[in-house]
Parts: sequence; structure tokens; C-alpha cells
Amino acid sequence: MTTEIRKRRNYTEDFKREAVALVTEQGYKISEAARSLDIGANLLGRWRRQYEEEASGVRLTADEREELKRLRKEVRNLRMEKEILKKASPVFREGNEVKYGFIREQANDYPVNLLCRLLSVQRSAYYDWRGRPGKVIPPEELALRRRMKALFAAARDSLGSRTMAENLRLEGFEIGRDKTRRLMKQLQLKVKQKRKYKVTTDSKHNFPVAKNVLNRQFSPSAPNQVWGTDITFLWTQQGWIYLAVVIDLYSRRVVGWSIDRRMKKALVIRALMMAVNLRNPPPGLIHHSDRGSQYASHDYQTLLRQYDMICSMSRKGNCWDNAPVERFFSSLKREWTGDRLYRTRQEAIADVREYVAVYYNSKRLHSTLGYTTPMNYEKRLNKVSGIS
Repeated sequence: MTTEIRKRRNYTEDFKREAVALVTEQGYKISEAARSLDIGANLLGRWRRQYEEEASGVRLTADEREELKRLRKEVRNLRMEKEILKKASPVFREGNEVKYGFIREQANDYPVNLLCRLLSVQRSAYYDWRGRPGKVIPPEELALRRRMKALFAAARDSLGSRTMAENLRLEGFEIGRDKTRRLMKQLQLKVKQKRKYKVTTDSKHNFPVAKNVLNRQFSPSAPNQVWGTDITFLWTQQGWIYLAVVIDLYSRRVVGWSIDRRMKKALVIRALMMAVNLRNPPPGLIHHSDRGSQYASHDYQTLLRQYDMICSMSRKGNCWDNAPVERFFSSLKREWTGDRLYRTRQEAIADVREYVAVYYNSKRLHSTLGYTTPMNYEKRLNKVSGIS
């Protein structure tokens, strides 16, 4: 005995509609119409209910179902495109090699066709790239990349491409700014955002103030001709601390500094005495500061006269008259202390000491000095000595 396996038949929409019309329009019973069409009565009954529901609006028509399916697919693709564009924003301006790497990373989550289209690369070129053997980085290039990472970390994420290139050239690497910028992007070495800082000046006092003798002449021809001084503050979990500095404007070197929990005249006196003991300046040095009470105080002015210094003070409310020192404080807070939370005052003091003595004076390149450090700028003259 053989069993005949009945294959499932596929019916077009026109056939279904004509079959239902035999019942609804020509008066045939469902069983009669089904028998004449060689289909099951239950199947024809289901078709009839389906069309009645569509006609009453309860059920979507076939065309409406297709349209809904198409719209859902379109929405799904738009969502994917939005996700891809958001993730790919850092690589749009990069070369194809970087784009190919991004596509390979995202290929498990999104269609490769879509990724290639949005990144404006050929799919065949991507697959050709993927089939190549991995790129071998030469030892010299690897050493360069490692040094860039080390320099960037040492500067606490503050080195831009220009200064990075200058540092590398000083160390013997042959590299231009364009290549430096490209490698920094590849290594994801992004300079942190600059932060504004508040200038600290207490000019509400009854002490005499000096004229602006310096008058923004910030480029003396030799060391120990002009010193700039000022005060700023740092926050610790134990409270505020105040930093006073003395800077030789010839080399931008910090030659004296002091930190205290109070912004009193003793703070600036200690910074001045450190500078005097280190440099032993000749008579006639111009000492420039703001109009703060600490610098205008009787005791401080007595010291200036004792060492034959000429007192110069900024005009009221004009921080640009003391721009080099203000710039130092900006660098300190932008490059070094801005995102630090110091638990103790001693921790902050140690960190500032590292910035001044270890980094700023001897490692940080200054564009004003032709991209060299304050210490090296002075060594070229071989006229002064100081702490290392």
C-alpha cells in the first residue's frame, strides 16, 4: 500500500479573492465552492473571514501588511544608521585604514554593507584589506609611539602636537608636526580641556603703591634684570593653600616660591628670599607685582630697598600687566593640578614642588624661549647657576 504525500499548494491573492467571491457574490455554499476548486472547506472559510475583517477595517490588507513590514524595516535601518554614525564620528576624517578597522570592530553588530556605505568606502576594498596580513610596526616606529605616550603622561595629558613634535626632535626623532598629529590621533592622546582660574589679589589696603615701571616689557636681555611675582591658591581636603612665586622673565624660570595655608606677607617674603639666595641679583633689578597688600606692605618694601630693587606694580585691575606670571599659574592649573583632589596640604606641596623643580624649570618646553626649557635657556649663557 502506497501513501500519497500531498504537497502544500501556494495560492495567489487573486485566486483567494475569486474563491471567496463564489460564496459572497454568487451564492455558493462554502462546501460547494471548495469542492469545485479542489480546496478544503476550512481553508476557504478562513479566507472568507480574512477578507471580511479586512473590509471592515479590523484586519490589515495584504498591501497594508507589506507596507507596514517595509516601514518597520526602514525604521530599523534608520536606528542602526544613527547608532553607527554616533560611534563612527571620531573616524570620519581619518584615512581608510582607520575606517576599515572600525568596520571590522562593528561587523558583528551591524551589516558590513551598511557600515561601508556610511563610511564612504568600497565593500570590496574593505574585504581586500581584511584579507591582508597584519601590519608589522618597525622597531623605530614602536619606540617613537612608546616615547610619545610617556611624554604625554609626564605632562599629564597637556602636550599639544606642536610641543610634542618639539620634544621628540630634541630627543633625536625625525618627525614633523603632521605626522605627530596623526600618531597622536591613532594613539588617542587627547589634550584635556583648558580651565579658567581665579586671580587672587587683595588690593583693598592703605599702603602706597608703585608705578608700572615695567610697562609690559616682558623680554629682558639678560637674567636678573626683571622678576615677576604673584600669588594663587589651591584647594585640598584640609582647606586652601596659597602659592607665591618669583619668576625671572628672561628665562621664565621660577627662582623662588613658597606655600602656606594663609595669604600673609610672610608667604611672599619667603618666596623673595629664596630667589635672592639662589640668584644674588645685582642692584637695579625691576621687581614687578600686582597691588596686593602683601607686596605693598612695609616689611616687603623694606626688603626691596635693602636689595636695591626697583618696585613696579600693575595698574589696578589689569592682570595683563603681569602676564608672564599669570601664564605660569594658568599652566600649573591646566597642566598639573586642575583635575587633582589633594587629600592633605603636604600632598599638594609635594606635587607643586614636582611641577616647579622637576617639570616646569627643567623639562617643559616654552614657545617664548624657542621651544627649550628655562634651565637650558640659561645654560646657553653660562652666566647663572641654580638648583637642578
